Amino acid sequence: MAKATKKQALGRGLSSILKEDGNIRQSLNFKRKNASIDNIDINLISVNPYQPRSSFNEESLKELTTSIKNIGVIQPITVRKIKKNSYQLISGERRLKACKKLELKNIPAYIRTANDQESLEMALIENIHRQDLDAVEIAMSYKRLIDEINLTQEELSNKIGKDRTTITNYLRLLKLNPIIQSGIKDGFISMGHGRAIINIENRSNQIKVYETIISKNLSVRNTEELVKKYKKPNGTNIKIEKPKYIKNAIERLSKIFKTSVKINMSKNKIGRIIIPFKSEAEFKKINKKLNDL
Repeated sequence: MAKATKKQALGRGLSSILKEDGNIRQSLNFKRKNASIDNIDINLISVNPYQPRSSFNEESLKELTTSIKNIGVIQPITVRKIKKNSYQLISGERRLKACKKLELKNIPAYIRTANDQESLEMALIENIHRQDLDAVEIAMSYKRLIDEINLTQEELSNKIGKDRTTITNYLRLLKLNPIIQSGIKDGFISMGHGRAIINIENRSNQIKVYETIISKNLSVRNTEELVKKYKKPNGTNIKIEKPKYIKNAIERLSKIFKTSVKINMSKNKIGRIIIPFKSEAEFKKINKKLNDL
């Protein structure tokens, strides 16, 4: 099936993530390092400008709202204090939105001491471990960590506990045509489809393959087979038909030099003549005939 299945998450808390991954625990350490917990007036919290997420699933948000209404906020949000009676959200925007929908006055929060860079890093790292973040959003988060926090892929791998190859595969998605990136974000194709398409350098051909995947509901394996038809060292698999004058020249030169002469020509009519030889004596014969022509 070409359509990717989107996983739903009811705001899986950071605590569960930390239990699963020691590297993340060491990187974030929200509970004990420079953090305290308190109930904060929701109206005193401003939205995080570094939020890596670009969209929120309304159905998932509705389910989270119902969950909070019934059992409360299980995992506190994380904020940093900007000034007296003013906080900025670092992570937990879905929980904050849900509480606002319920018109709650206060929300439990970890209060961190963090500068802009640390705030960005914490927001990005927590978000890339969420289940409902799409592949393109993850790729963009990786890129921001590399570009804005000045991390190498190796350093990022150690920080978030992900294999470097995995990080590279996500980052390559950002080379796709923006239309295809939107297709991944909207669930029309999977990351596997995107990874296959990225092997095509020409973006127009990328779109052709993308449209074929959608119209024919191609699997990832079928997409990989289709991509092979568009691949070639020079970026295209179009076989250039040699014009008649080239074919005649190959035949005539092969007879003159008594060897298999080749003439290669690109689509812009630029080419080269190849006259092979097996020994110095054979080369001298070819050279003499060239001088006699």
